[in-house]
Amino acid sequence: MAIREEVYGYFIPSVTLIGIGAAKEIPAKIKALGGSKPLIVTDKGITGAGITKQVTDLLDAAKMSYVVFDETIPNPTDKNVHAGVEIYKTQGCDSLITLGGGSSHDCGKGVGLVIANGGTIHDYEGVDKSTNPMPPYVAVNTTAGTASEMTRFCIITDTSRKVKMAIVDWRCTPGVALDDPMLMMGMPPALTAATGMDALTHAVEAYVSTIATPMTDSAAEKAIELIATHLRPAVANGGDIVAREGMCYAQYLAGMAFNNASLGHVHAMAHQLGGFYDLPHGECNAILLPHVSRFNLIAKMDRFVKIAQLLGEDITGLSKREAAEKALDAIKKLSTDIGIPAGLIELGKRYGKEVKAEDIDTMTGNAQKDACGMTNPRRPTDADVKAIYTAAL
Repeated sequence: MAIREEVYGYFIPSVTLIGIGAAKEIPAKIKALGGSKPLIVTDKGITGAGITKQVTDLLDAAKMSYVVFDETIPNPTDKNVHAGVEIYKTQGCDSLITLGGGSSHDCGKGVGLVIANGGTIHDYEGVDKSTNPMPPYVAVNTTAGTASEMTRFCIITDTSRKVKMAIVDWRCTPGVALDDPMLMMGMPPALTAATGMDALTHAVEAYVSTIATPMTDSAAEKAIELIATHLRPAVANGGDIVAREGMCYAQYLAGMAFNNASLGHVHAMAHQLGGFYDLPHGECNAILLPHVSRFNLIAKMDRFVKIAQLLGEDITGLSKREAAEKALDAIKKLSTDIGIPAGLIELGKRYGKEVKAEDIDTMTGNAQKDACGMTNPRRPTDADVKAIYTAAL
């Protein structure tokens, strides 16, 4: 390992609980953090699936007051956050429980930042803009992909600019992160696939990041290995508890990696697709990942050789370049096997959106400003980004 004259931080929740039955600890952990009336930030899908009731039943049994805000939308917006802030204030809440995947956690983090620091969520775009600690906060995960239950990242759409704001703030790291695979058993195959590919993207981008460290490398490598083992079975059979628990660990380890090594241009570009077209983040990442990885290949060839091996590829007798390209083949095969659309136009059609080539210039400009791109191992020009978007169509 080369000596680098830089200081690297490592951010992680104070407490993490992973395993069957972990959800039973929610009331005790809120109380231990000093909360007595949490706002539960979730969405209608989670409520409709009966998962919100599973949590409120636990709070009822503990005789703890709570308020449910289940208005979170996919790709949560500034308006969404400020609606949650208003409910928190008017109902006299003193703590937060976020319940769901990335959208619920992002919205709840946004609520907490504004409650603790005032202003609007726009004031916190960028890195470490807050000055006050979050309210007591327990993040309960129901998907195996975003790792938002344990990160310092908060992504909120600015509705006026149609841009996803990247908020990176160590203060919005949850106090307690909780992953119970029993809460994930009802996740449909398409969502399992999308969130699983999101986790793979986190691990790969962190692994080739310019600020990767031995700690983030170890987490990223194990995450990639676990995803290669467990994602296909989890998509094929949502009731496979071994696969579900394996993906709990995989996505959390990927979160440990990117929470500290950051990400790259896959996320910088995917954020624009979410902001522009309201397309699902995980599938955007999955489609872009092999294209951005091909661009990054010459910068981190040894790393892509290792990724190929972790994904189960046989690289015996291959040149370094051939072995590295096996990683791209493996990513594409995994995406195909689990039903990820082949390109962005096909993805748009799946969700009733029209992805247009004429929007690429605007998305390129926004992607080049996205904070996630700062640690990409190869610096793309505008022409490079446009070419990647075009290839991914």
